[in-house]
Amino acid sequence: MNEQTVHFIPETFKANAKTALADEPLRISLRTAMDGLMAKRKAVLSDEHELQALRTLCEHVRKRSLSRLPELLEQLEANLTRLGVTVHWAETPAEACQIIDGIMDQHNGKLMVKGKSMVSEEVELNHYLEARGKEAIESDMGEYIVQMAHEKPTHIVMPAIHKTKQQISKLFHDNLHTPLTDDVDEMIQIGRQALRDVYRTADVGLSGVNFAVAETGTLCLVENEGNGRLSTTVPPVHIAITGIEKVVARLDDVVPLYSLLTRSAVGLNITTYFNMITGPRRSAELDGPQEMHLVLLDNGRTQAYADEQLRKTLQCIRCGACMNHCPVYSRIGGAAYGTTYPGPIGEIISPHLMGLEATKDLPTASSLCGACGEVCPVRIPIPELLVRLRTEAQRDPNEQVANPIRGQGAAHKLSEQMAWRAFDGIFGGNKVYQYFGKIATSMRGLTPKSQFGWTQNHTPLKPAKKTLHQLMKEKQR
Repeated sequence: MNEQTVHFIPETFKANAKTALADEPLRISLRTAMDGLMAKRKAVLSDEHELQALRTLCEHVRKRSLSRLPELLEQLEANLTRLGVTVHWAETPAEACQIIDGIMDQHNGKLMVKGKSMVSEEVELNHYLEARGKEAIESDMGEYIVQMAHEKPTHIVMPAIHKTKQQISKLFHDNLHTPLTDDVDEMIQIGRQALRDVYRTADVGLSGVNFAVAETGTLCLVENEGNGRLSTTVPPVHIAITGIEKVVARLDDVVPLYSLLTRSAVGLNITTYFNMITGPRRSAELDGPQEMHLVLLDNGRTQAYADEQLRKTLQCIRCGACMNHCPVYSRIGGAAYGTTYPGPIGEIISPHLMGLEATKDLPTASSLCGACGEVCPVRIPIPELLVRLRTEAQRDPNEQVANPIRGQGAAHKLSEQMAWRAFDGIFGGNKVYQYFGKIATSMRGLTPKSQFGWTQNHTPLKPAKKTLHQLMKEKQR
């Protein structure tokens, strides 16, 4: 069974994960892909001293940018406006979609060609436009493949990482009527040829943004295929969409971030294309869009920003390294999470975008091995934030806190609260603990073989024949 036969939702994460674990071809594909990505990253980051110095620098760049976020966003808007770019602010996904749909209506646009944009996936732009009689076609090859399969991306950098070349060849054969082939280069050429007419006829081109530079009004776009450059320059209108956290103060800030982004993401020292967009076409220029817009999306980001600890989530530069090294993601893939951003980064950002009610199980989808935190190029303490979100999900919903998360206490159960209070009462006092130990050892023969959900994956818990105190007293004799 393919993991994408059903569009999963985060509320059913545990069932989703079981379905994915039963998909043996998926697990083999993921293991092969993750091993390859980890090896490539290690090869291009072999100098440990350079790596740690760069990580520290990039962490400081992102923290400094976030500390000045309101000011930098205003500066970015002013400089983009000066360059001829219309800036729009969207608080919710619905507002973002309405803005983009309205721009298309102003130009009687019916066809959009899209460069890679995870934020457009976040707001579900394609479905919104389709419901209004418009078509949005993905131009990133991975996105193009999953769109053709009526699926969602399962990785933020490599959307079709769960697909085999045989599956892709069959997709092209069924949809583009091309011969079946196992030649990857031939399949890439088939996809590119099919997209050529889309670039020429699209009314609007849409892209994401990797870095937005406040001091110059520059939008930076990182890519390997050239589709981003075509999507942003060939159509007469270019719309860029990004989260408000992507802003940095200066062009100098981009250099270390770009260096670690490419190496952390796909194990490349540099990408084939690095686009620096500074507005629509000028009078003396031969190409480029005649009109340009930027949509800045909040969608729960200000909630994370308001909390000093959770603000670290917004440091993310979307490299995907945490997914590549995660033992959970590498076994279940991205679809099981039911969110736009899967894996460790998705577990800490999705509660802000979707609320803890929907995502309460995601922070538990981790062994807390720490691999995600160790490889993060901007040093986001992901394990620490996962523990915080687990606490927030279990917190008494009536408890008053300074910056409550939407859905706080979503996983709160009175029975669990009482169990933890009992645990605290037993293990918090020496005398009570000793009495409990004696009773437990004397009644060890009555230990049930089935212990709620524990014995589904573990051997039964059974008290030792003697307590530690008893063993120590015997040793001292």
